Amino acid sequence: MRVSVERKRISFLPDSSRVVARYFMNGELRTQNLVRRILEMSTSQVAVTLEQTLREFATRHRNITRLFSKHCENIRPIIENMQIDFNLLSNEQKMLIGSYCTMEYSLESAAFFNPSIVEDIDQSFLQKGEKRVILSFRATGEGHISSLVFRRGILDINNDLYLTKLGAYIDMAEIAHKKFFDKQHFIKRLLEMNIEEQHSSLVMAPLPERFEYSVLKNQVANLLKDESISSSARIAYEEMMWLLESFYDLMFNKDSDLTERVIFPIAESESNGIEDARFVHFCDGAENTVIYATYTAYNGHTILPKLIATEDFYTFRIMPLRGAGAKGKNLALFPKKIKGQYAMLSRIDGVNNYLMYSDSPIVWNNPILLQQPKFPWEFTQVGNCGSPLWTERGWLILTHGVGPMRRYCIGASLFDLDDPSIELGRLEEPLLMPLEEERNGYVPNVVYSCGSIIHNQSLILPYAVSDYSSTYAVIAMDELFQALLN
Repeated sequence: MRVSVERKRISFLPDSSRVVARYFMNGELRTQNLVRRILEMSTSQVAVTLEQTLREFATRHRNITRLFSKHCENIRPIIENMQIDFNLLSNEQKMLIGSYCTMEYSLESAAFFNPSIVEDIDQSFLQKGEKRVILSFRATGEGHISSLVFRRGILDINNDLYLTKLGAYIDMAEIAHKKFFDKQHFIKRLLEMNIEEQHSSLVMAPLPERFEYSVLKNQVANLLKDESISSSARIAYEEMMWLLESFYDLMFNKDSDLTERVIFPIAESESNGIEDARFVHFCDGAENTVIYATYTAYNGHTILPKLIATEDFYTFRIMPLRGAGAKGKNLALFPKKIKGQYAMLSRIDGVNNYLMYSDSPIVWNNPILLQQPKFPWEFTQVGNCGSPLWTERGWLILTHGVGPMRRYCIGASLFDLDDPSIELGRLEEPLLMPLEEERNGYVPNVVYSCGSIIHNQSLILPYAVSDYSSTYAVIAMDELFQALLN
């Protein structure tokens, strides 16, 4: 039975004007030469050059002088190694130096795709049948570096989406790294990453059972300075540093709009992108609902599944997932516990859907095979398209299937509420497949989603169009249930 799908005529397109001011390091020697040239300038030359720069860029960024000063502070060790007293530099000199250590980056110039949607925390002052929502997107710019951005809107009684105005600026968060670590937990994560014990034990053995971030960071950094160490040791130490830097908090200013907040790659583990965040409202009966998101950190050659936790979309805690089941891409957390345990979908072998249970949202082991490719349109692989949705009839899980010519389609399955390993129904045909006008993009022949919601007895399904832009579709739940249970 073919399910009716209403595609809404709204498009989220890449916008090259959405730029962020990033720190830029031009190499130590070139930076030293740059500083010397600036310090040779007269006071009036510094003032004029800084004023010209501010005239060109102050309207594009909030408080850009603060960024310039911060970026100058980043190279303070280089300046002091030149036997220059950093404290004697004028504020104008520091800001001008910082401007040369700053560059604009267009976050979404290449693609704006793989959306996820959750209910907004604030549902006040709405009309009957309306729901305030937050959408997240994978935004990709130069060098195919992906970051996470947000939009806010209201779904009306007809399931039409009305977006709020975009903020004028884009803000990056303040970063706070985790300060203390449990030694045994850290060692377990190193083992899961297959880091050679002969190298890791050399670093870990002298540490106390609870150690500080700075202690391990300095110890590993000193080992990496030794040019005589073997290549295997260097890789091991770099991966230890990679793991250490993967725990951090992000804090955005209260005067920033949601549309202005961007979660940009911070840790080395995600230097090439933050990919495919699957947001979900997690509620376990408590008044304070936590919003989680699983995502894939990618550094150009290795992927690391990670978890975001937030209660207000101002402060975000970032943590790597661990365990034998925390592998690969495509992890999606259930929105509530099942029989007292957290539950997660995964695709650890790259082909099949798996189910996992855990007492912790960050430790995942013992994956259970849930689904295998069954129909020709998904013979290559099957995985989730976001967190499961609770319904009175069962857990609704949207899936992606890959078929001939690596065409991606979206399907749907229904599972038992008490035991989601029991499949109650599964669509034989795709729920959504690329239309002719949706086939062209950065990756052709793809429709893909990272999360949906149910509103007004309808499935609200945001989806990406060939890894270039995004839109959304609406499906009546009654018709979908009829097809699933037929």
